[in-house]
Amino acid sequence: MSLDYEQQYYSNKIKFIAGCDEAGRGCLLGPVVAGAVILPKDFKCDLINDSKQLTEKQREKAYQIIKENAISWAVCEVSAEEIDQINILNASRKAMILALEKLDHEYDMILTDAVKI
Repeated sequence: MSLDYEQQYYSNKIKFIAGCDEAGRGCLLGPVVAGAVILPKDFKCDLINDSKQLTEKQREKAYQIIKENAISWAVCEVSAEEIDQINILNASRKAMILALEKLDHEYDMILTDAVKI
């Protein structure tokens, strides 16, 4: 993956973009987990794209690459019990917000694939 999509947003005002996504939204049981990451503008790695298309071994390698190269990254979860109370969409949104709040670097823009924050 290169940050080709993100390149259209970088400008004098937008220097750091936080990408955020969730996992577990389709599960019947268990938590929903969200991750947020700020990668360097020039980051490139063909392995990192859609985790659903990767083997477990490739996902582990991608995780290591992200940890080693990210400006900042965070992962948060919302429990199954809370999902039952606030619904899966709100739980997904909450997990994403928690992950973004946990980042230890400022960002100018957030990119997500579907959930508006």
